[in-house]
Amino acid sequence: MAGGGPPPRRSTRRVAVGEVPMGANAPVVVQTMTNTRTEDTDATLAQIGRVADAGSEIVRVAVPDHRSARALAEIVEHSPIPVVADIQFSAELAIRSIEAGAAKVRINPGNIGGAEKVRRVADAAKAARIPLRVGVNSGSVSEEVLARFGGATPEALVESALDEVRVLERCGFEDIVIAIKASDAPRTITSCRLLAERCDYPLHLGVTEAGPPRTGTVKSAYALGVLLREGIGDTLRVSLTTDPEEEVRTAWDILAAVGVRQRGPQIVSCPTCSRCHIDMIHLTEQVERALREVSVPITVAVMGCIVNGPGEARDADVAVCAEKGGGVISRRGEVLKRVPQEGLLTALMEEVRAVERERLGEEARQ
Repeated sequence: MAGGGPPPRRSTRRVAVGEVPMGANAPVVVQTMTNTRTEDTDATLAQIGRVADAGSEIVRVAVPDHRSARALAEIVEHSPIPVVADIQFSAELAIRSIEAGAAKVRINPGNIGGAEKVRRVADAAKAARIPLRVGVNSGSVSEEVLARFGGATPEALVESALDEVRVLERCGFEDIVIAIKASDAPRTITSCRLLAERCDYPLHLGVTEAGPPRTGTVKSAYALGVLLREGIGDTLRVSLTTDPEEEVRTAWDILAAVGVRQRGPQIVSCPTCSRCHIDMIHLTEQVERALREVSVPITVAVMGCIVNGPGEARDADVAVCAEKGGGVISRRGEVLKRVPQEGLLTALMEEVRAVERERLGEEARQ
């Protein structure tokens, strides 16, 4: 793990999203959201299966209408991971989602239709023993709060989120997860820091509408990395304009990079230079694709020459270090064999699979 081990975590309450614990020092939970039509149960369940395979531990689906609400029960029944219903404006849809078996419901109490309707949703969630997620982003702060704070400042975001929480607390409901997000990293960081000082509810992290994969990943990695290293955050979604599977893979990459959790392989690869005798970019891309099928934590080094290759290979579980016409395959710095260039990927993956079998065997014996 990066940085000498995982950072100490902020102390929060514990909630349960189906069988997945959240908060109170439970592992930081990775989630995403489907982008299929929810009423298309086949497409939605197929996508949920793919994001679960990629490492999503819970999944959120939009429930914007009655057709989606009717489909939710089937989705919940067949989903391999807990399903969270995303509700806007309708207490009726929130209650129907709870009755359909949603493991958590995301609402904004301020737009659900008044105190009595909020109470009905809270009572239904309490009876079902499921949490509610509430919160705000920089585009949903109330006009009153915007006027009071002079805009969507971090202080305004925090106050708006706590206003939503107070509505539920007045209903006697405290099984709450809070999300507070902005579309830029600095405001997201400051907002979450301030909120963490003022409550002990579990926090959902993310940069809202972060953007396309490249820029969105950079913003999300910065904001979430800073907060996670400070022990803030109990669950996260990386919101990218791309396939949700990529959101999940990026989330796991961020968690591994900051030393919080690791699922599957991490690649160490050199940036290439004129010393390389093979197409390092192509080889690394091939390795990255092949490693997507590997589930155990493992470090794989793909190095282009003997300058840094041997040193990096010593720290990697499995490594390939290229040389003219081929390369050397090693495990923890021990050279196993020399392989011609066309066989490098196959030879590397044979050793990766051997490590995977060993570690899965160790887990089975524990």
